[in-house]
Amino acid sequence: MPKNKLIVLFLLGEVVAALQFGGHGATMLAAKEKHAAESIPAPDPQMIRAHVKFLASDLLEGRGPGQRGSDLAAEYIGAQFESYGLKPAGDNGTFFQNVPMVTMKTLPGTQFSLVSKSGSSDAVNLKLLDDFTVNNETQTEVADVEAPIVFVGFGIKAPEYNWDDYKGIDLHGKVALLFVNEPTSDDPKFFKGKALTYYGRWIYKFEETARQGAIATLIIHRTDLASYGWQVIHNSLGTEKSFLKLDATPKLKAASWIHFDVAKKIAAMSGMDIDKMYAQANSHDFKPIELPVTLKAHIVSELHSYMGKNVVAKLPGADARRSDEAVIYTAHYDHLGIHPDAAGDNIYNGAVDNATGCGILLELARVWSMAKPAPPRSILFAAVTGEEQGLLGSEYLGKHPPVPASKITLDLNYDALPPIGDPEEVEVSGAERTTFYPEVEAVAKQMGLAIRPDAHPEAGHYYRSDHFSLARVGVPSFSISEGLKYKRHDDAWGEAQSKDYVDHHYHQPSDEYRSEWDFTGLAHMTQFGLLLGQKAATAPAVQGWQPGDEFEAARNKTN
Repeated sequence: MPKNKLIVLFLLGEVVAALQFGGHGATMLAAKEKHAAESIPAPDPQMIRAHVKFLASDLLEGRGPGQRGSDLAAEYIGAQFESYGLKPAGDNGTFFQNVPMVTMKTLPGTQFSLVSKSGSSDAVNLKLLDDFTVNNETQTEVADVEAPIVFVGFGIKAPEYNWDDYKGIDLHGKVALLFVNEPTSDDPKFFKGKALTYYGRWIYKFEETARQGAIATLIIHRTDLASYGWQVIHNSLGTEKSFLKLDATPKLKAASWIHFDVAKKIAAMSGMDIDKMYAQANSHDFKPIELPVTLKAHIVSELHSYMGKNVVAKLPGADARRSDEAVIYTAHYDHLGIHPDAAGDNIYNGAVDNATGCGILLELARVWSMAKPAPPRSILFAAVTGEEQGLLGSEYLGKHPPVPASKITLDLNYDALPPIGDPEEVEVSGAERTTFYPEVEAVAKQMGLAIRPDAHPEAGHYYRSDHFSLARVGVPSFSISEGLKYKRHDDAWGEAQSKDYVDHHYHQPSDEYRSEWDFTGLAHMTQFGLLLGQKAATAPAVQGWQPGDEFEAARNKTN
């Protein structure tokens, strides 16, 4: 038996033993809430706590993809699924779906310099991590770039909004410079107003510039536009990133972020002003500008191929006519792992992000496994890898689902839920885009929860978690989280807690388990997802998207 599995089985026994002393939470919740199916027990906050405590422990070393801790986490989750009596839904009769991946570690020998075409001999040399981050998406050990920089605004091509930042430019063999985010809008019919669309996300920027023929892309970081500071870029994409193994999709030799101060230098070398460039980018009449600056880059990488794992289980449906259809619950179990060269605490434990979502996923699996009888449709549970690397595990799951995407009626995702109290609100951003939304409203009312609109639509959270990968293949999908209003607190308190987390703990080693955390709210969010799953599993027909939604075409294509 592999050493990792022995460790997991030992610790699983320890966790189960500990839980035997904390089961009173289920009784408390049962007294408070009426169940749609009385045979299913109430979610137990202490069960969720125990999972979070283990998954976020130093033993699991931050659960970095391709690292030992990630394997331990996958084994633990698979062992839990098996202990609940669920059926394996992975490869070859196992709980594991293999995800072929490659880690690209950017090495210190990597160099970026800016060279003016004005004839000046003084190149501006940039410092890795402080000034820029870069990953070689072509998955080669060495890549060299020496090409002119072209400013392409936001780098967006969106026919439905009559927007094209590539008017008349051939980007082949050139470097794209662009802002993160998208054109400013208060009109909900134009880039959805203040809500960020996928066009504003960094993943789209790299995808689209590669399709346009660019060999390198420089995304300008600005904290207000990205909704997170440079330290998040530094820690998440700084020196090591995983990718799915190459296919025929166009890729960049240098997929890079640059600090805003570097963007100012590029503008100054071009005789321009960065703020005026941003204003130009917001104009419908914007046209690409080839700058009198060349990027000279030498990217040195260390490659490591490995097999990532999604952990997938199934509760078979009881209706022979509908058991091939399914509701799926998802949560990512990866985080950022260990940064061995960092001083002090170098383990990125990822307690809130996303041991909490995994704890909820496992508790959903446990309570669903006790459903008597089983629901008409099957219930799938998927703990996915590589979310922090760009939704990789869920992308692979969406392309290789356990049942056809057309047969998946709904995906309910959990990602980064703070265990700080008993919420009076729920956030389900994106649910309103599906035909399932009336049921969401009914369940929220049943549980006494107000539905809070996305507190920060400008951050584009809908496109930043694993439900998006399922939405892209047509599956009606959204995430479930608390709002900002908690019992005995006002909205301002909830907003302050959220800001403190983003400012001081998000993608930091300080995102660690805390014994004083209150898991009552997470149990309620579990119950909310359970009731939604029951409705979707028993509905007469599978769910869809509202007419005209950006994912409607993908849904129709799978049917």
